[in-house]
Amino acid sequence: MNFDGIIEDLAKKCEPSEEHFDYYKDGLLICGKCNTPKECVVEVLGTLRKFGCMCKCQSEEYRAMQEQIRQREEFERIGRLRTQGIQDRCYCNWTFENDDGRNPQQMDKAMRYCLRWEEMYRDNIGLLLWGDVGTGKTFFAACIANYLIDRGVPVLMTNFIRLSNALMALDEDRNEYIKSLDSYKLLIIDDLGAERQSDYMLEQVYNIIDSRYKNGQPLIVTTNLPLSEIKNPSDIKYSRIYSRIIEMCVPIKFEGPDRRKEIFNLKLEKAKKLFEGD
Repeated sequence: MNFDGIIEDLAKKCEPSEEHFDYYKDGLLICGKCNTPKECVVEVLGTLRKFGCMCKCQSEEYRAMQEQIRQREEFERIGRLRTQGIQDRCYCNWTFENDDGRNPQQMDKAMRYCLRWEEMYRDNIGLLLWGDVGTGKTFFAACIANYLIDRGVPVLMTNFIRLSNALMALDEDRNEYIKSLDSYKLLIIDDLGAERQSDYMLEQVYNIIDSRYKNGQPLIVTTNLPLSEIKNPSDIKYSRIYSRIIEMCVPIKFEGPDRRKEIFNLKLEKAKKLFEGD
């Protein structure tokens, strides 16, 4: 919509009512609602000419309209960031508001990481979330991802298997793909240790991590591996990857029962009751 069209729309919204009639004062049209000019005099090539302008209430309406457009555009931008950055749709609802409170110390650290994001990004501080299966590591990471995306920060949450598959699907320009990952201010890689790749693919995974290290961009990694295994890998092929992760990421331990087993048991009990009811 052009400027004249906006003025026309605003003029219709600010048409005089029975209580507020526009009137002329000193030769200029005055809004009967806010008593400010709807016309102004401007010198053009030595001649005074009269032009239409926005009165106070039209200006306020225009600013409100612009703010609505800005909010809609920001909402759409964040939607695109989430679609591009959260590759598992179920993670989109994993937020601080949905935390079950089982890991208060860890979740407090997650929130502190978010609140001090600018500092974390500046100093290239990442996190290594380690512990047993089902203790909340991925939920922790997704909370951070969603929080930052809601504030317009580009975040990619993926896993090593997806990254490796994406690289294997490329005949060339693998370096370009790795560079493209650096467009995300935060890279979250879930489930380190689940991948079992060739030496070549492990080299590519190392290149992904090393690229972020060289560009000063943080990384969050989750793993079921014990910290001792990461610090002293039994397989030498993983030593460079793990060493770089330890250098970049602050380790945070997760403990507790396996939530996945608990959910499975609850579903099993519910199914039994349903079947018994028949």
